[in-house]
Amino acid sequence: MDIQRVGIVGCGLMGSGIAQCAAEAGCEVWVKEADESLLARGLARISGAWERAEGKGKITGEQRNAFIARLHGTLAFADLAGCDLAVEAVPERMDLKLETFAELDKVLGAHAVLCTNTSSLTVAHLSPVLSPERLPRLAGLHFFNPVPAMPLVEIVRTLATDGDTLAALKGFVQRLGKTAVLAPDAPGFVVNRLLVPYLLDALRCAEQKLATVEDIDTAMKLGCGHPMGPLHLSDFIGLDTMQSVADVMFEAFGEPRFKAPSILRQLVAAGRLGRKSGAGFYRWEGEKRLEALPL
Repeated sequence: MDIQRVGIVGCGLMGSGIAQCAAEAGCEVWVKEADESLLARGLARISGAWERAEGKGKITGEQRNAFIARLHGTLAFADLAGCDLAVEAVPERMDLKLETFAELDKVLGAHAVLCTNTSSLTVAHLSPVLSPERLPRLAGLHFFNPVPAMPLVEIVRTLATDGDTLAALKGFVQRLGKTAVLAPDAPGFVVNRLLVPYLLDALRCAEQKLATVEDIDTAMKLGCGHPMGPLHLSDFIGLDTMQSVADVMFEAFGEPRFKAPSILRQLVAAGRLGRKSGAGFYRWEGEKRLEALPL
């Protein structure tokens, strides 16, 4: 199946990034949000990225106009009815994802592929709300933040996912100019199964005052060649998101390395969520990281 029409539920950081990439790749894109304010914010994020790209000479005005013409915002699930692929990109709450899947299953055509962008939940756990006929076309399609810049997508196959669905998703990922890896349907998949314990260990080091926040990040950047340090990366991901992922993985595996440390819960409770809130381990002004904050 050739994926030409893409529906995305959720226009936050991940959903808007997926929508941007799909529109740039020539797909007709419908992105749904819960209300006008959230939709306007997400669409403005996408249009702002294209305006900046045009200003830097990376795209032409003609290309920007073509991208905009392929992007459609909506508040109604019904507007996604004609899509070949629907991607759920709502927050990491099982109840919200199940509700979204149930609505999508009602409106999508029989041929459509249904995917979740979950970073930690088991894809098969979303299947009880779907019709049996949909199960061969259910999969995970896990993008990384920021979506336009990150070249990897994890395709997650359940026991019911058929070969045609995998082939369609591999072709779609290739069309976006990204690389796909096939991941097992287990919490964390491949990347987060390895990455999350590393980040949580870095948080424990900061909590135990092994070194300053800046020195922990500098050590891993210059000592291991990482593009950004673990505490900077944690702020970038979102500390609330990290807590949710850690809780899911600890519940699944029961291993201490997946348990969220106290400092993470304290920061989230204090509203210090990282870049998205303007404060986490560091103070932020938009995309710009400023000084480290006291713990």
